[in-house]
Amino acid sequence: MELGLHTSMVIPIRARGITMGVATFFRSQGDESFTEDDLRLAEEFVARAAVCMDNARRYTREREAALALQRSLLPQSSPEQDAVRVASAYRPANELGDVGGDWFDVIALSGARVALVVGDVTGHGIDAVATMGRLRTAVQTLAALDLRPEELLAHLDDVVGRVVREERDDSRPGPGTRGSSCLYAVYDPVRRTCTMASAGHPAPAVVAPDHTVGFVELPVGPRLGVGGLPFESFELAVPEGSVLALYTDGLLSGSASGLGGHSGKERLQRALAAPGLTLDGLCAHVIDGLVSTQPQDDVALLLAETRALDADRCAFWDLPADPAIVAEARADAAGQLELWGLEELAFTTELVVSELVTNAIRYATGPIQLRLILGQSLICEVSDGSSTSPYLRHPRTTDEGGRGLFLISQFTERWGTRYTTGGKVLWTEQALTAAAS
Repeated sequence: MELGLHTSMVIPIRARGITMGVATFFRSQGDESFTEDDLRLAEEFVARAAVCMDNARRYTREREAALALQRSLLPQSSPEQDAVRVASAYRPANELGDVGGDWFDVIALSGARVALVVGDVTGHGIDAVATMGRLRTAVQTLAALDLRPEELLAHLDDVVGRVVREERDDSRPGPGTRGSSCLYAVYDPVRRTCTMASAGHPAPAVVAPDHTVGFVELPVGPRLGVGGLPFESFELAVPEGSVLALYTDGLLSGSASGLGGHSGKERLQRALAAPGLTLDGLCAHVIDGLVSTQPQDDVALLLAETRALDADRCAFWDLPADPAIVAEARADAAGQLELWGLEELAFTTELVVSELVTNAIRYATGPIQLRLILGQSLICEVSDGSSTSPYLRHPRTTDEGGRGLFLISQFTERWGTRYTTGGKVLWTEQALTAAAS
């Protein structure tokens, strides 16, 4: 042969019943021919290499599946709402670090408010991703109940504790639910305040309109499933145009070049203070500046630029507990709709106002307030000082009453009850497309 090769061995690379290729060995002129000992040694060597190759192939396939599941479980778009503009980024860990359970969410709430959520599941791999999906679903379900941030985290902690107990009773290795962290924040564009609570999660940063950056002095509660101290909420005023930065701890431990000598918070503070960038540009600037392309831990970043509803898009009236005020409340609501050019919604709105105000006067206590908000939909709210909530009944044809909430549920898109520290708020939403059509 031209290359001087005179002896060869061809050995299949097989592992777990799968042939992944062949390994070929040659000897050139001047060398002795292969012997049976050489063949046995080569087969042993190839068998060990085949197991390593198969392990790498299986690990790569599992990691790609976990990463695909992770991305599918993260929000693909932001819900339509008037409270914030959002930008987000997620960067998975490198091949050695495996996929984690970092996640975020944006949830539209009643009263034109919005919930901003970020969490970090303990552990890595597809089990952590599955746990992340369960926690995100639980948060969305609890958010639909309009709970305060500290109450939501308390219920979420109960859910995690129950899952941990089930895993312990079944003697199965847990997916890392215990010790997961979560930050839940609610921004109100009418009051321009943000209320938040943390379960072992880093406090968010706030970028003021003048580009100064500070961190919220948030009392951090125990991690989910650990138990112990109760969760506490913290409320702060947020000027319009501020940016709330929610993140996972991987952002503070990033190892991008040129960032040595400063703590994680200092690096984040400097990155967020960059002027002249759009919200998407600021998100890319922070994630690229603080995190390497192959980080050792997952990183999730959620930026929310706050908006405020103008005063002419919100109207409210304080009402005395007098049945005679119901007609005046209907007239005030109809007049406000005329100013907004929504006369087509006047009939339904008067029905809603009449029912909710009458219920508050008849069954509730304390101050009563009627509020109309013009956002993505027409929102009608009646607040009072009672914590007792009415419930929807399905009256029979012979019943003389009990149809109020049933009619409201038929004429409006959504309705519900939101509890406050001083009572409750009954709210309804009507689609503006009905008026446009």
